[in-house]
Parts: sequence; C-alpha cells; structure tokens
Amino acid sequence: MNLYKPEIFQGRGKKKNYFEGWYFKNVDMAEKNAISVIPGISITGDRDTGHSFIQVLNGNNNRAFYFKFAKEDFRADAKTFNIGIAGSSFSMDSLKLDIEQAGNSVKASLSFENIIPWPVSLLSPGVMGWYGFVPFMECYHGVLSFNHRIKGWFEINGQRIDFNNGKGFVEKDWGESMPSSWIWAQTNHFMESEVSLFVSVAKIPWLGSFFTGFIAGFYLKGKIYRFATYTGARVKKINVNDTGIELAISDKRHTLEISGDRIKGAELAAPKYGEMTSRVNETLKSKIRVSLLEDGKEIFFGEGRNSGLEFNGSIEELIKGVKK
Repeated sequence: MNLYKPEIFQGRGKKKNYFEGWYFKNVDMAEKNAISVIPGISITGDRDTGHSFIQVLNGNNNRAFYFKFAKEDFRADAKTFNIGIAGSSFSMDSLKLDIEQAGNSVKASLSFENIIPWPVSLLSPGVMGWYGFVPFMECYHGVLSFNHRIKGWFEINGQRIDFNNGKGFVEKDWGESMPSSWIWAQTNHFMESEVSLFVSVAKIPWLGSFFTGFIAGFYLKGKIYRFATYTGARVKKINVNDTGIELAISDKRHTLEISGDRIKGAELAAPKYGEMTSRVNETLKSKIRVSLLEDGKEIFFGEGRNSGLEFNGSIEELIKGVKK
C-alpha cells in the first residue's frame, strides 16, 4: 500500500477477500439534485463473483443503479489517483461517465476545483491517523476532499442536469469488509460558506475483541477541527432511533454535537469479504444540526442541508464498544 497517498489504488497484488471503492458526492448549485457515484472493484478469487462496478445514487428519487463490469475493465495508475472502468474515468480533479447497460444510460462530465483534502503527515497518513499503519484492519478509510467546486453535467436516461457551481465531496474505503455496524454523515451546505462536516463511527475488530472507533472532521473557515480515537477524543453521546441519530464527541477543548434526521433513502451494495453482498440504506437529503463548542462556549451552530446519512447494523454494538 502507498500509505501516504490514500487516494490511489491500494489493492495491487490482492487475489481474494478485497474491495476498494471511491465515493463522489455531488450537489448542484440550486440544491435540487444530489447524485453520488461509487466506482470500485470486488476481488474474490472467483471468476464468477469478482468484478468492477459503478454505483450511481440519485438522491432526488432514491433510485440506485448498480453497473457491473469485468474485473479486467478496471485500470489504475500506480503512482497517481487515476482510475478507469470501461469507458468511465475518475481522478482527483475530474469524473467522466459513459455507461449504457440494462436499458439505462448514465453519462457525466465533471471537473473539480478548490479541493480541500484531509491533511497527510509523516506520523498520520490521512484520516485514520496511526491506525493507517496497522496491517490487519478490516477496513481503511480516506477523506480526499471535504469540499470543492464542481463544473459540468450529468445525464441520466437522456435527462441533462447542470452541475456548474455545485459542491462536491470525495472519500474512499478499502480492505476486506465494511464494518458490521456504523454511522456515517456528511454535508457541505450551511447558511455560512466554508463549512463542511464529515463523521464516521464504526465497530472496529481488534485482537479478538472490538471497540467503537470514530473519525470526525469539521471544516470551518479554513480550519479543520479533528476528533478521532487516535487524537484522544471520546464519544460522550451516541443514539440512533427510527427518526434520527445523535452524537457528541469531545476532546480537551472542543465538543462536536450532531443530530441528523433519518429519512427514506436507497439501497446500496456494500462489501463483505470482498464480495458486494451486503446492503446499506443511504439518503442524500437529510438535515444535520451541528454545534461546535470551544472551552464550553458555542462558536458555531448551523443546520446542514443535502446531507448524506447512513446507519447500518446495531446501535447496541456501537454503544458497547465505546471506550469510557
């Protein structure tokens, strides 16, 4: 793996029980259209199940497309983030789709500007911190862009949608399986500009047991407030019910409080032992309220629109694994 370049393909040489996928979330300027695109590869060791894929989630009508391709249709540059699947291509500054399959057509030409990545340093190769060096993690994660400007368009079954001056987010996962339980939330759309939220809380297998790990980044006017297991932060509150999620995460100086609305979404495929056999429900139209406190004083409060939100698995598992 190239630990200090989490954006590039990490799976070179893998033969089985492996997946890798990139996640591009795109919202148009008018905030009427939200479309996520997930290119990836499933390596199972079986010619009949291993394949590459592109998932497309239309957040407006909660319709998800799963386009399947041969494993050999996947290509990746060894040194840069530049991947292709059949006639489509993906990089840090562009996304192009040209898909005709099973009676559906999805085309796109997007370019990305003013990208805000999660910082990479010698002792912290990305969003996972020192856990990124651990060779036996079930799943690795990367945040490639908190927020960026979009130029271009989508066309779904002949309907052209203008995405000029829209906003985007890019992340990725790779490894053996997605966690058995997790919460994920992301939004770029607040009343104030230059504000973005990303948070992930998950059950992490560890040396025969497990713990609840978490990563949260709140980008506020040029500064990233980072909360993670490896920074010494702690989960103070975690709750999920049929209508929403609630989280509170604190370190010595700051507390990040989040509450999000659970609404109907679409089913996406997720990996288990490399195979895309699991399912997760995701919405792109949630609202998430965020409060950031510094030394007990609230320095930001706002409601994020066009929010991605997922919950999968067991809240009891997540609560049990929280370190006291």
